[in-house]
Amino acid sequence: MINATTDTSALAASTGGAYENPNGILGKDDFMQLLLTELQHQDPTEPTDTATILTQTSQLASLESAENTNKALETLAATLANGDQFSTIAAIGKTADLGSNAISHTDGEVSSFEVYFPQDISTGTVEILDGDGKIIGTLPVAENSSGIYQFDWDGALSNGQPADEGIYYITASYTDAQGKEQTTRMGAYPIESVRFDEGQTLVKVGSSYVPMENIKEIY
Repeated sequence: MINATTDTSALAASTGGAYENPNGILGKDDFMQLLLTELQHQDPTEPTDTATILTQTSQLASLESAENTNKALETLAATLANGDQFSTIAAIGKTADLGSNAISHTDGEVSSFEVYFPQDISTGTVEILDGDGKIIGTLPVAENSSGIYQFDWDGALSNGQPADEGIYYITASYTDAQGKEQTTRMGAYPIESVRFDEGQTLVKVGSSYVPMENIKEIY
């Protein structure tokens, strides 16, 4: 009876040391060689009976079928993975939400961040909020077309005092070209492009590429 625990050293001995299997894994070709070797070295006075040969041949067919199934599943998995990657291209032009509008401010340093304005800007203000949602500082927004703009906050509060180190939150209020009041916040940007790097899907939001798993919502 052929089984997966067959000692390959015995096979090497029976074939004059010509057998090589560096991975220590037996495939269908190895089992076929085992069967042929067994037939070549059987006792002529007690040859292997037909039932045993049929059983071993059936095992070879089952092994080959299992290998073909595994290969097909591997191909299918690779195809599905590629399909998932390239389906991300359809997200270009939509808005990606990173799920947070927080920045970390360090004493004595300038905190830079980007805000996306979906409509043309007539006038507006970027607001820096503390953990309680209170506006503790503002930055002016000049008249501009819609788009992503970078802002630099030196940590100055509305009262002129420096802000403590910590986490702050960024929102913006503005009037569009039609005179309507609009709001936006940091952390939501249009997806400009998609990049595939070593199996990872990255999307460009603002001036940075971020992993797809960092996106909380696309709309």
